[in-house]
Amino acid sequence: MRRYPILFALVSLLLPVTVFSQTHTPEAAVNLFNNALKKSGHGDLDGAIEDYTRAIRLSSHLDTRKDSEIRFGNSFANSSATETIKVIDPFTANAYTNRGLARFKKGDAAGAIDDYNEALRIRPGLPIAYLNRAAALRASGDLEAAKKDLDRAIALKKDFHEAFCNRGSIRLDLGDPAGALADLSHSIELYNREPKAFYQRGYTYITLKDFDKALADFDHAIRLNPDYAWAYQGRGTAFMFKAKFLEAIDDFDRALERDPGIAWSYFNRGLAKVLLGREDEAQKDFAECLKLKPELKAQLDERIGLARQLRRIGNLK
Repeated sequence: MRRYPILFALVSLLLPVTVFSQTHTPEAAVNLFNNALKKSGHGDLDGAIEDYTRAIRLSSHLDTRKDSEIRFGNSFANSSATETIKVIDPFTANAYTNRGLARFKKGDAAGAIDDYNEALRIRPGLPIAYLNRAAALRASGDLEAAKKDLDRAIALKKDFHEAFCNRGSIRLDLGDPAGALADLSHSIELYNREPKAFYQRGYTYITLKDFDKALADFDHAIRLNPDYAWAYQGRGTAFMFKAKFLEAIDDFDRALERDPGIAWSYFNRGLAKVLLGREDEAQKDFAECLKLKPELKAQLDERIGLARQLRRIGNLK
């Protein structure tokens, strides 16, 4: 069974920061920012990125283009890269932060990191930029750098429950389940309405082999969000460890009803069926799993062999 089927990327980043318009921010830049927020909310990430880029340019001085007609007109679509911008307004850091989030959602972690770097150059005390850059660093595989950014975010904002949740996830991946449990529990103490924190803590309890507490956390995540597919996947995994294979299958069914793209639910449901002797059904699940993640073939073959051995030893079927 896969214990950690979902990683830090599923922990939600903060919503875009609120615009606080200063008197010297061009009104057009604020309008573009607000338009970008709407486009991002409707899934138009390319449109959001374009409008954030324009907002950045309108709220900044271009070193190479001094006249106001060029700076504040509509002729900036093909202008030079944003590193030529000399910032005059903290508003611009907000636009960089939100553009970074849009880029991250498009899978451009490197571009997102560049934007968060710019935001932090302008506003080095902006906690959300550290939070978001940590997610991009995590996606790039740099867990230690991501953790350092979350440390900074928490130092700046002591009640930043999202940062505690994300740091807990990273600590779990770094092999520190005790630290993960402390962070996730504190995140929940700060805000107990976030299902992802309970979900992450559920997997931490699985690592600590406290399966009853894991089940309780997955139950809580599902109560908060009955359509949270990954919480059913997590609870099914906990049931597997308790050898409650029928309950596990029911939960993997629920996970796949809500999100048919969860390869690990096919993986684990198939293993549960092997343990119950339902080999034909299991093979269909394994085929679906490998359609989604063919790179799991070797691991799947190993786990199938182990499941068959356990079935024979335990006389499960």
